[in-house]
Amino acid sequence: MKVLVIGAGNMGLTYAQAMSKSKLLKKRNLMILDSSHEKTLSLKKISHFDVYENLEDCLPLADLIFIAVKPYHSDELFKKINDLGKPGQIIISIMAGVTIKTMQEATGISKVVRAMPNLPAQIGKGVTSYTAADEVSRIELLTIENLLDTTGKSLLVSNENFIDASTGISGSGPAYVFYFMQSMMEAALKMGFSPNDSKVLVSHTFEGAVELFNQSDLSPNSWMEKVASKGGTTRAALDSMEDNNVKELIKEAAYSAFNRAVELGKDK
Repeated sequence: MKVLVIGAGNMGLTYAQAMSKSKLLKKRNLMILDSSHEKTLSLKKISHFDVYENLEDCLPLADLIFIAVKPYHSDELFKKINDLGKPGQIIISIMAGVTIKTMQEATGISKVVRAMPNLPAQIGKGVTSYTAADEVSRIELLTIENLLDTTGKSLLVSNENFIDASTGISGSGPAYVFYFMQSMMEAALKMGFSPNDSKVLVSHTFEGAVELFNQSDLSPNSWMEKVASKGGTTRAALDSMEDNNVKELIKEAAYSAFNRAVELGKDK
């Protein structure tokens, strides 16, 4: 199996580097393409990849085409794929909002998988939700799952609505966490802690809380009750958040990301 990654940005390169270590791919069976000459020169120094600047030189060789470009580049790319593609190829796309049907019609390729990764994939801690067209076989799906798992964990969902929903939760979710962390660090600074101490306090608090959650069957609400005693400091903080409707605002933010993903799909 030969895999072509189109787009050597953050996520494209992340998946390329992770897949290059997979036992599914033999040496030199991973190709990567980018339109930037400067980028391709730097990539050629990485021995794991065959690097290309022109689609016609590599796309006909690929069994699996991994698309990692911005959605606004898709129209021109799809036209080229339609001209150069061959029967049996599989597309995996991580473009937000671009539907399976759109890709099938524009590229002439029926085997299409749509996926939504997130930023922690860069350190092998990502989560990628994905769904596939009916034309993709179970054996092919298993191969795709193994490739996606090289960056963390993958989650097969039943339809594309869940891909858009995943955008609002896991895809955009790391930014919500960073937003909360930034707010806590600013509060720590205001209380007199140094920038470094603020970072240590906040980062380890998040890391420890997540580990506690992952190692138990308790819900977040149950953990909050363990920390917050009546009339205590944590209860004062949680009451302030409730009074300021923080929970509903977070939900609204997640739905805003979800709705935007749906809008992007309509644009395509």
